[in-house]
Amino acid sequence: MGRNSFRFVSLLLALPSLLVAAPVAADEFRSPSLTALRIEWRAALDQLRSEINSRPQIAGDFIFAPRRSVPRYDPRAMPALVQLNAVSARFFTGITRSPVPVLLPFDAAAYLDAQRSGAPATLALSRYQADFNPVDMFDAGPAGYSATFSLDPGAGDGMPSRVYARPVEVQITGSALLYDIADPAGGKGEPVKSLAATYPDLRRFIREGYVRYAFTRFGAIYVVSIQCLDSVARPRRLACKEAYPVAERFLKALRVAGGQRMRPLTDVASNIIDRPAVRSPDFSYRPSGDIIPNTGYRKQGGHPDAMAYAQIRFPLEKAPAFVRSQSFGKRDKSEGPTAYPWRDNFCESRSFEVWQCGGGFGHQGEDIRAADCPPPGEGREPCDPKRRGVVAVRDAIVIRGAKDQAATLQVNSRTEHIRFRYMHMNPHAMNADGVLNGRIVTEGEKIGVISNYLDRPAGTSMHLHFDVQVFTRDGWIWVSPYVTLVSAYERLIRARGREIGPEIAVTAQPVAHTLPEDVLKPDLREGAGGEEN
Repeated sequence: MGRNSFRFVSLLLALPSLLVAAPVAADEFRSPSLTALRIEWRAALDQLRSEINSRPQIAGDFIFAPRRSVPRYDPRAMPALVQLNAVSARFFTGITRSPVPVLLPFDAAAYLDAQRSGAPATLALSRYQADFNPVDMFDAGPAGYSATFSLDPGAGDGMPSRVYARPVEVQITGSALLYDIADPAGGKGEPVKSLAATYPDLRRFIREGYVRYAFTRFGAIYVVSIQCLDSVARPRRLACKEAYPVAERFLKALRVAGGQRMRPLTDVASNIIDRPAVRSPDFSYRPSGDIIPNTGYRKQGGHPDAMAYAQIRFPLEKAPAFVRSQSFGKRDKSEGPTAYPWRDNFCESRSFEVWQCGGGFGHQGEDIRAADCPPPGEGREPCDPKRRGVVAVRDAIVIRGAKDQAATLQVNSRTEHIRFRYMHMNPHAMNADGVLNGRIVTEGEKIGVISNYLDRPAGTSMHLHFDVQVFTRDGWIWVSPYVTLVSAYERLIRARGREIGPEIAVTAQPVAHTLPEDVLKPDLREGAGGEEN
């Protein structure tokens, strides 16, 4: 049976599960379903053996024979992995927490060979990382791992010269959990001839502001991505064509760096989420997808999505708070930016690519305002509009470089692989508070205050932009956080809100993840940077 025939049959088998997905009632919120992948650790060991054997001087040090006298999921069952993790953990903290083989541009065999030959300890780590700098961020957990590296201008033998004058940041995620979402744009891309022998199923495509390389290895899904624009090269703007050679160098340098075989993950079913029984006398919200008329891309409407992608703590420290448009608020005929009902602004017109929105462009997230400070009075708590607290929505690891305006929290567990991004807090204040790569935060912990930073202080209104990304076969993609925020707010105020306004039909979410479509060339369009989020 040919590949196309196999995919056709697979899609037919998956079709019934898509058709029976039950419609979501207007007053119901659902959790997402996730597919767990089976990891082929024996294949990972075979690749590791090949990599180690390329350095005869150290090949004899590794023990590849499995130890059958210990339980299967005991680390000692695979001695070679224990030895490898001991080396890699010096540079990639927590690497043993990954249940998928960790692929990184780190040549452990070359590093050990150099140490055996008496190489000085002062040699730069980039020497063993295809000239990529030491890792900027590394996180491993029960769902998989993520890492970020960078390549300086002029670094890398044989690399073509480029116009972009800053380091190029490369991200990689390997995951054993995939979110099952109705994604008609998913699974597309084109092969890369120079990588076809190493990665037979690799797809290259540009999506939501990143050029991405997705492939399957050892049963897991891996995605390498670089933020870029499909445009002409400029010193301060990376063109995707200049990103291609960097990504290909990265992919060619990937080696098995560690990880640990663990008990397999299990699929996560979608369920109806419990909501408070008590009704709030005040809190109301318009339906998901009901954006202000004519504010979507080319005046298209919003995207209804009844999914609460995670059970989170609301990101503002205190209620009341208001999800309202900051860019088109004057067109809304309701009470203003600090009043109920809430209104979705996920698909408001921006030049950011967002797959869920009409025309493929939208806002990426939701804007949230705190209530205005009341007049001072006896018995009232002091209120400073510049000190409204922003808190961590979950126990998570921080992803943020010192120059980044946004802070991202990543949750990596046996049932979730999800990211939450916060924008418009002052980056200098976040640096001072240590909100930087690798910091562990706990749910409800204060991580900043609402501010108006967008490229500079007072660059926007006083609000928090909040968005959500989930991991799929195409990597990290934006999903609407509106219902997630409604659900979180109801838990904060311990009361159920009232939905008002026109009911919008909600598309049923799939309960199975279909196979990718045949390889297709993506529709490449230019997005714009520097726009208000």
